Amino acid sequence: MLRIFRFLPSASRRGFDLKEPLWSGSLTFIQAVSTSAGNLDENLSGKKFASYTVFKGKAALSIHPILPSFSKMESGGSRMNRNGSVMLTFFPAVGQRKYDYTKKQLFALSPTEVGSLISLGPAESCEFFHDPSMKSSHEGQVKKSLSITPLGSDSGYFVNITVLNNMQKTTDRLSVPITKAEFAVMRTALSFALPHIMGWDQVLTHHPAPPASSKPRVERPHPDSEWER
Repeated sequence: MLRIFRFLPSASRRGFDLKEPLWSGSLTFIQAVSTSAGNLDENLSGKKFASYTVFKGKAALSIHPILPSFSKMESGGSRMNRNGSVMLTFFPAVGQRKYDYTKKQLFALSPTEVGSLISLGPAESCEFFHDPSMKSSHEGQVKKSLSITPLGSDSGYFVNITVLNNMQKTTDRLSVPITKAEFAVMRTALSFALPHIMGWDQVLTHHPAPPASSKPRVERPHPDSEWER
């Protein structure tokens, strides 16, 4: 059954109650999800947010795309200054059909990681490791791992997240079983989102025609661009 809920987060609200038995569908959050600890301060009026959410007995998983950001260049064009991603949000169950969104755990998939999920075979698995504070003074304080493993008999996958917080001396683990049909929805959505989080849709649809007098310019990619950071 597919239904749309609107959820208004607040500091005093510890969870939300689903009025129907366990189901999967679309969930629209009014507040944007950020990878940082703080909330976004920008004005979100007019922006649209949509996600695909799967609710299960012990936890729920929601996915939504985050578009890249562009900055203006002196030449008048725009260059991407921040990559897009697909955000996975896990939140634990706190009772029957009740989930605590304030204890959410986030994991942002890069384009290459999205490609790993799209190409995943029925009996294959994959695992990713992230450090949100890499290359900063807080590196190593929080470590995250995401693994996708088959359920068996070509029936779906387990999506598992582990968050190790060395500062608070805590380890959080959440696991969501995804059926074959649910994963088919995720695969299709991820395939559609991939060129958008790469910014290619904006480049290809808003690319101005070069002046008639200009000569074609061949740009060679930097060698380092072929390697993941």
